[in-house]
Amino acid sequence: MAYESLLLCGVAFFAGLLFLGISGSAPGGWLRHVFQLYLFLVIGLYFVGSWRRGGQTLPMKTWKLRLVAADGDRISLRQAVLRYVYAWPCLALGGIGILYAPFDRERQFLHDRLAGTRMVRD
Repeated sequence: MAYESLLLCGVAFFAGLLFLGISGSAPGGWLRHVFQLYLFLVIGLYFVGSWRRGGQTLPMKTWKLRLVAADGDRISLRQAVLRYVYAWPCLALGGIGILYAPFDRERQFLHDRLAGTRMVRD
């Protein structure tokens, strides 16, 4: 997660520069909410695109992990989007989605279980 966070800082930084360049000012008021939604979507595109393309983000390749459907096939677009959306509350609520893994019979995260995906060693 630390490696993924470093990469996401770069993605968010350049996405933020683009947004600020177009808007011409620091986001405030209603524009702040637009900026937050924009970053949510950009980060989502990064994750969903990576998972759909090869089942891995760059940090996942480094750790030899791959995201697959519960049946072992390539994940669908719907599963990738669901996993991304479910991961936010699972992480934001004290990491409950990660803390769930030791109690899962296959040691999967809660957002993987909900989205019908699983992490496997590559």
